[in-house]
Amino acid sequence: MAFRTRVLPAFVLAAALAGCAREGELVVDQGVGITSVLTSCPSVGIPDYTGDVTVFRTSDDRTLGNLDMTASMTNLRSRCDETGAKVYSEATFDVRARRTDVRGARSVTVPYFVTVLRGGSAVVTKRVGQVTLNFADGQERASASGKAGSFVDKAAATLPEDIREKITRRRRAGDVDAALDPLADPEVKAAIQRTSFEMLVGFQLTEDQLAYNATR
Repeated sequence: MAFRTRVLPAFVLAAALAGCAREGELVVDQGVGITSVLTSCPSVGIPDYTGDVTVFRTSDDRTLGNLDMTASMTNLRSRCDETGAKVYSEATFDVRARRTDVRGARSVTVPYFVTVLRGGSAVVTKRVGQVTLNFADGQERASASGKAGSFVDKAAATLPEDIREKITRRRRAGDVDAALDPLADPEVKAAIQRTSFEMLVGFQLTEDQLAYNATR
């Protein structure tokens, strides 16, 4: 499955060199992009096509009349603790569901995954959890909350000191590299790629469910 992050991209690098403290002095240690690069915390997001799940009564009929239930993952929030040798990230989210037949009480369990990627493509870990939705008799909608966590080795997610110095060093007018973007340096780019991690959360879909989301 190809993952494409919908929210909270790994690095927000635009305008990293836009701020000037004083005339002739370029400061690159206060931009949004620089802050993102220097943190050991992974970015957190929901991959495309995995934030919704549609369930039909029978798998061979995908018409509205055969619709059983839909659910969406929303309100994704995250926190990170990078004080130890392992960086711990935790994401919480809500699942909101709607069913078409409101007769009787019903519980529905929906699986979700949490995957850690390195460098945008290499899967480090993947775990599967569950969220249970409880519909009361006559109730069309139900909601529940879920939580996912992951650990990342801090050393693997930390830029080497020489690379950090290249990014954050103050540059003054007259310096040889005063007008150069340090983030465009191939060595810096490669280091950022190696130390970038993402924690992705989404519904654990079947192939048919994923194809339905991608083509609807």
